[in-house]
Amino acid sequence: MPAESGDDAASDQYATPDAVLVTEAPLTLDAAIKAAMANNPEVAAAKWDAAAASARKDRAAGQRLPDIGLSGDYTHRLDRERVIPTRREGEPGAFSRSVASAEVVLSVPVYTGGRLYSEVQAAELLREEARRNHVRTRQALVFDVSSVFFRILAQRSVIESLEVSEKALEEHLRQTEEWIALEKAAPVDRMRTEVRMAELRQDFVREKNLLSIQHRILANLMGLPGRAGRIEPAGELEEKMVFDLPDADDALETAKRNRQDFLAAKAAAEAHAKKVDAAKGDRWPVISLEGAYGGRRALGSVSGPGDDSGDTGRIGVAMEMPLFQGGSVDASIRENRAEYAAARQRLRSLEHRIALEVETAVLDVQAADEQVRAGRTTVALARETLRIEQEKYAAGTASVADVLDAQAALLDAEKTYYRALAEFRTAVARLHLAMGEI
Repeated sequence: MPAESGDDAASDQYATPDAVLVTEAPLTLDAAIKAAMANNPEVAAAKWDAAAASARKDRAAGQRLPDIGLSGDYTHRLDRERVIPTRREGEPGAFSRSVASAEVVLSVPVYTGGRLYSEVQAAELLREEARRNHVRTRQALVFDVSSVFFRILAQRSVIESLEVSEKALEEHLRQTEEWIALEKAAPVDRMRTEVRMAELRQDFVREKNLLSIQHRILANLMGLPGRAGRIEPAGELEEKMVFDLPDADDALETAKRNRQDFLAAKAAAEAHAKKVDAAKGDRWPVISLEGAYGGRRALGSVSGPGDDSGDTGRIGVAMEMPLFQGGSVDASIRENRAEYAAARQRLRSLEHRIALEVETAVLDVQAADEQVRAGRTTVALARETLRIEQEKYAAGTASVADVLDAQAALLDAEKTYYRALAEFRTAVARLHLAMGEI
């Protein structure tokens, strides 16, 4: 996913209203991600951070360019002063107490001890950091939306299993009523079935509430608070997903190349190194080329035969050499060195965390894959067990408790299986995020 230029965000003066991209139609995963990218405030904030960093870089670069401005003043003195300086010996002058002047002033930095160059380099690296953090924020959002989306699909399948189980129990209760009338079953069988149905309805309410919460989380990630009821994810979880699991060492190398937060941290550390160089530049003199052109005019009464107005101009080289600044330069150098050391340690910590995340993500994919395989087998066995118990109950060789237990076991197996499917898809997405490949 390419980084977006901060200048795109800078085209708007202030944050614009959210762009709602969700309609009443079923929502696909791609559409949910697209809406989140447009509306999520964290992504918008990261984009504005990148825009601010880009502006700071331009400001730093501008300090190396010529500075052109207008300068003007008006003075009134107790004693008369010469309006136009003497151009040659013996030239008559005009004198006045009130004089106005205006000039175009040019100043060009010639030498700053490397300070301006280092500040530009640091600003460029910090802009790179902000851009990469923006990309990482987008990648993390893709994972969060995908994870919640998969959980919603799994939760919907769980609720469908509850509905099927409820219908099966209703049919079983009807059959039990018939057998009680024929004195082939005891009334206690009906009571046990009704208790199981009551438990199932309570479970149904809990799962529906969980689904509503997941809808709310998805709407929040998409930047659409209050619209959760209008979001209906579309699709089904794939029961068989082909995924080529990379080796942990290869995955870690990929992460170091692609992780935007890691590359951002490297840029930040390099920027602090440049700030140290910039702070050292404050020890050296600043040499500038300066020039001005303009005019002076007497505004009050004038005495003398000379001109009361005329052009003025100057050009020269100025130098400013720091001799004593109360230790502020040394303190600034120490501060920037400490910040550089801290940035390097944060980079080292992040590298360790990335290694842990990648290794954990690889193991999670392996574990989730095994859970899916085991869950698929467990569901098939539970269905067969229920069929056998139902036939045995019909033949009078099994109790109603055996049938209800088999029904509950099938429901638990299906719930576990559907959630394992969602966890497998989430684990794969988490591995892609850990490798920086979303």
